[in-house]
Amino acid sequence: MVSINNLSVEFSAKSLFDNVSYVINDKDRIALVGKNGAGKSTMLKIIAGLQKPTSGSVAVPADVTIGYLPQQMQLNDELTVIEEVRKAFAHVDVMQRRLDEMTAELSERTDYDSDSYHNLIERMTELTDRLSMISGGSCEAEMEKTLIGLGFVRDDFQRPTAEFSGGWRMRIELAKLLLRRPDVLLLDEPTNHLDIESIQWLENFLITKAKAVVLVSHDRAFIDNVTHRTIEISLGKIYDYNVNYSRYVVLHRERIEQQMRAYQNQQKEIADTEAFIERFRYKATKAVQVQSRMKQLAKIERIEVDEVDTSHLNLRFPPAPRSGDFPIIADNVGKAYGDHQVFDGATFTIRRGEKVAFVGKNGEGKSTLVKCIMGEIPFTGSLKIGHNVKIGYFAQNQAQLMDEDLTVFDTIDRVAVGDIRLKIRDILGAFMFGGEASDKKVKVLSGGEKTRLAMIKLLLEPVNLLILDEPTNHLDMATKDILKQAIKDFNGTVIVVSHDREFLDGLVEKVYEFGGGKVRECLGGIYEFLEKKRIASLAELERSQQPSTPAAKAASKSVEKAPAETPAAPVNHGKLSYAEQRERDKAVKRAQKKVAEAEAEVAKREAALAAIEADIAAGNTPPDIYDRHAQATKDLENAMSVWELASMEADDLAARYAKK
Repeated sequence: MVSINNLSVEFSAKSLFDNVSYVINDKDRIALVGKNGAGKSTMLKIIAGLQKPTSGSVAVPADVTIGYLPQQMQLNDELTVIEEVRKAFAHVDVMQRRLDEMTAELSERTDYDSDSYHNLIERMTELTDRLSMISGGSCEAEMEKTLIGLGFVRDDFQRPTAEFSGGWRMRIELAKLLLRRPDVLLLDEPTNHLDIESIQWLENFLITKAKAVVLVSHDRAFIDNVTHRTIEISLGKIYDYNVNYSRYVVLHRERIEQQMRAYQNQQKEIADTEAFIERFRYKATKAVQVQSRMKQLAKIERIEVDEVDTSHLNLRFPPAPRSGDFPIIADNVGKAYGDHQVFDGATFTIRRGEKVAFVGKNGEGKSTLVKCIMGEIPFTGSLKIGHNVKIGYFAQNQAQLMDEDLTVFDTIDRVAVGDIRLKIRDILGAFMFGGEASDKKVKVLSGGEKTRLAMIKLLLEPVNLLILDEPTNHLDMATKDILKQAIKDFNGTVIVVSHDREFLDGLVEKVYEFGGGKVRECLGGIYEFLEKKRIASLAELERSQQPSTPAAKAASKSVEKAPAETPAAPVNHGKLSYAEQRERDKAVKRAQKKVAEAEAEVAKREAALAAIEADIAAGNTPPDIYDRHAQATKDLENAMSVWELASMEADDLAARYAKK
C-alpha cells in the first residue's frame, strides 16, 4: 500500500538512514523500535510527508490517506472540544459537494445506454451509501464514543480546548485522527498521556477498527497487544521481523549473537592471513602464496556488527544521605480547585527506604499530591517532611523545562557546582552524550534524549527521597530497564507516579490508589494490589473508581449504562423482569460469597498470628520468630483490606438494587 524506496537521510554529514526500503501493507500492525535518536520519529514524519529525505522516495497511492499523531502539536484555543473534534468530519462536506456535482451532471446527460453513464450512476450510488453511513447523527455519536473512550466526560465537550493540559489536548488530536479513519495511522508515542483505561480503549480500537498502523511506543504490553510486525532501526539500517515485540526480542538477540560469531571468525581468519603475509612477505619461495593470500584478503567482504555502537547508559543514583525514619507523614491532606475537590482526607506515612507507587486514573490527584509534597501548591491538612529529607523531583514536563537553545554541555554546566564541574564530560559520556553529542543543542534532541538529560540534572546532588512523575515517558525499552534497576539499587525512599504496570512490577512494595476523591494505601507490589482488588488489570481498577465531582458522577452513570461502543440505553424505572431478578440474585450471591471467603481468610490469618504470639509469650523464640510475626501481621492487614473491599462491594450492590 505504501512503499518506502531506497530511503537515505543525513543530518550534519551523519547518516540517519542508509538506503532503507520496505512496504507497509493493508492491515499491517507495525512497531518501529530502536534506541533513542535512532530515527523512529523522523521515519514517521517522512512517511507522513512532513519531512523530505536526502534521497529515496515514499510512494503513496492517490486513494490512500495517511493520519499522523506527533509527540507534540498545537490546537486552536478558540474552539470547544466538540468543535475541534468535529473538524475530523470536514471530508463529509467535500463528499456532499461532489455528490451534488454528480447529480447536476446526471440531470444533463442523455446517453442513458453508455458505459460512462452507468459508471456515473455506480459512483453516485457508492458515494450516497458512504454518506448515509456517516450521516443521520452518527457523526455526533462517533465523536461522543471516541471522546468518552479517551477519558473525557460529556461536561467536557463544551469546554474550550485552552482549559486542558497538554496531555488532554493530545487526546483531542488523537480523537480527531481516529475519527478520520485514515488508511495508514502513524502514531508517535500515543500512550504517553493516556491512563490505563484509555490505553486499553485505544488498544481495542486499533485492533478492531484501524487499517494499517505504524507506531512508536515504549509500552511493551501495548505494542505486544497491537502489533504483529516489528521493524528495528539500528545504525542507519532496518531489520524487518514478521513477529510481535516479545518474539522480536528473542530473534534480535539470536541475530546479534550469530553476527558476532561470524564477525569473530572472520577477524580470526583475517588475522591469520595477515600473519602469514607478514611472515613470508620477503621469502621468494613463498611469493606465489603471499600474493594469493593478499588477493584473498582484498576480496573479503567485511562483516559489520550492527551494534558496534557500544554506548551504554550508566545510571546509578548517588548514595542517599540518612534521613529521619518517616520522610513523609500526611494527615487528612486535601486539595480543591474552586468547587472541584481533587482528593480529601489523605492520611498515610511513608517510611525511610520504602519504594511506593501512586496509581489511578488521570485527573484523580496523583501529580497534585506530588506538588503538595513539593510545596508548590497550597493544601488543607498536615503534610510533614521528615528530618534531613533531601528531595529529588522529576516532573512530567521536566524535559520541556530546559532551555532549547543551550547545548547539552551548557545545560549541565549551568546547574553543576563545585568539583562536579570538572567531571561533566565523564557524566555526559555515561549518559550516552559523549564526544560531539555534548555539543548538540537541546532542541534537536529526541524525547528520550531530553529525558536522559533531565535525569542527569537530578543526579547532580545526593538526595534521599526521589519523586518521579511519569519518568518513563519517551524512554526506550533498554533505558527503562536500566532506570528501573537504578531505582531498585537506590538506598533511599522513592515515590513513582506511573501507569506502566511492567515498570512498577518488582519495583514497589506499596501502592497508593487514587480515586473517588480518596487516597487508599494498599500493601504489597503492583500485582498483589491487583489481586487484592479482584481485578485483572489496572484498567478495571480505573473503571471501578467513581469520579470526584457531581458533574463527573452524572457523566459516569451515563457511561456505566452505555459503554463507549454503544449508545446510552434508557433507564428502566419499572419492576425488574424475571431474568433481571435472576441476574440480581446471582450478583448478590457472588458478592456474599466473596465476603464469606474474605472473612474465612481473616480468621485464618488471625489464628496464625495468635499462634506466633503464643509462642513468644511462652518463651519459644527461634531466630526467625519476629520475622514470622511481622509477615503474619502484614498478611492479616492484607486479608482485612480484601474483606473491607468485598464488604463495600456487597453493600454498594445491595444499595443499587434497593433503588430499583
